[in-house]
Amino acid sequence: MKSPFFLKVTAVLVILIVFTSCQERQIPVYDLGETDLVQENLIPYPLSVKAGQGGFALDQYTGIFTTAEDEAFEEVGVYLANRINGKTGLSLMVNDGGTQRLDRSIHLVQKEDLEVSGNEAYEISIGRDTLVLSARTAEGAFRGIQTIRQIIPDTPIDTLAEFPIWRIPAGKILDRPNFEYRGSMLDVARHFFSVEDVKKYIDLLAYYKINFLHLHLTDDQGWRIEIESWPKLTEIGGSTEVGGESGGFFTQEDYKDIVAYAAEQYMTIVPEVDMPGHTNAASASYLFLNGAEKPARLYEGTHVGFSTFDTRKDTVYQFIDDVVREISAITPGPYFHIGGDESHVTKKEDYRYFVSRVEKIVQKYGKRMIGWDEVATADLDSTSIAHFWASKENVEKANAKGMQVLLSPANKTYLDMQYDTLSEYGLHWAAYIPVDTAYVWTPETYSGVPRDRILGIEAPLWSETISNIDELEYLAFPRMIGYSELSWTTENNRDWEKFKVRLANQAPFLDRMDVKYYPSPRIDWAKSKYSYKDIKKD
Repeated sequence: MKSPFFLKVTAVLVILIVFTSCQERQIPVYDLGETDLVQENLIPYPLSVKAGQGGFALDQYTGIFTTAEDEAFEEVGVYLANRINGKTGLSLMVNDGGTQRLDRSIHLVQKEDLEVSGNEAYEISIGRDTLVLSARTAEGAFRGIQTIRQIIPDTPIDTLAEFPIWRIPAGKILDRPNFEYRGSMLDVARHFFSVEDVKKYIDLLAYYKINFLHLHLTDDQGWRIEIESWPKLTEIGGSTEVGGESGGFFTQEDYKDIVAYAAEQYMTIVPEVDMPGHTNAASASYLFLNGAEKPARLYEGTHVGFSTFDTRKDTVYQFIDDVVREISAITPGPYFHIGGDESHVTKKEDYRYFVSRVEKIVQKYGKRMIGWDEVATADLDSTSIAHFWASKENVEKANAKGMQVLLSPANKTYLDMQYDTLSEYGLHWAAYIPVDTAYVWTPETYSGVPRDRILGIEAPLWSETISNIDELEYLAFPRMIGYSELSWTTENNRDWEKFKVRLANQAPFLDRMDVKYYPSPRIDWAKSKYSYKDIKKD
């Protein structure tokens, strides 16, 4: 481990080397034509964007330098270099000022006195010879480099230079998130999705500054997370899924791999074990858990509300304690989601007793409990979070208890809802949700909860009708891009007419990432310059 003093001295020397080399020769100036940073296709749109004169010429003679004592800044710099390489083919050196000619430089700087506040805040200043991203934390720098990725054009410009140059408009960006929690949920219980599928989804979400991925790990149709103290959960409960396929599950090593991969992109995994309803797979694995009138058998349909745990049996809570303990031990994030929705065959008094008791188990292992809005009917303390999906009455109860609320209203945010009557996948029990409907609403006032009690926004993707990554992408994109802006961008900077133009110009990125998005006819999609036969991974 290098000492902070060593890192600081090294950073200063690197800057001096670059500065001195620039003084020894004249840096070439290229005619970059007209630029306008304000008109760039940034999603989510930043807090403030001001255009400057001219632009920054990104080319093979550009270097990346990190001047912070925090080694995590260098990791962010390497991440940026890799993504620039994927988009342009350029191989930019990181913190190497003496081995190659350098005309221009990108700096990632740790800085306390920003003009905007918050751990995820950042500033970007773009001049002719330098591009400087300043942030208090590496997390803020990571959010900022997503903006840098977006302002690098898809193709180089024509100049008199003998090598390709990508024009980045000059100017200044100030930015911070509107909401602390900006998330999506993926249901791996109805249909199972592989580790690689989940990682690709994480890549796409990170590009749009999403910072939470909620995994719905258990349901009537499948149990998808290994619990070492209860092996039949995956041996039996993980063997099925909707439609009769073979199911599957994450070993604890798989799950830790996902958690670590998400953390590299400053994204937190939120595990969900749904209970006391949606528990048929668990009860079919261990019969003593079952509190329903009918025996629990493996289930491959989509009907809901028929299952429940036995809420008055102490051994059930011993089981839950083991599950929460094992998952919490491999989940560094602050939240544990207990589900709690659609427990139709659980008596109301039993439901309230169950949720209150499980809250204490979650707290025992150092986590804050999240539950679908029905949990607000139980006796909970203000540290737990109500996840609004259906009932504003339940949200009012949560608010009266001083609880925070996470927004996922089904008729606005459910990614499994069809776009329209012609949609190939999805359902429509809550609503049809075309791209504009997904974007044109106001989370700040929608639930009636005070702004300071709204934790954030999450877009859930239930998997009754989808079974592979292509179908997942069809339902998630482009709507997930709109939810990223609703989550990050302030209300006064959100405008559908402007957003739909910026959304149309996301097509080249989605094509490079081989995303099978739904090409909504409400958007005038930009034609991609890339072929699926020759895709670069941005």
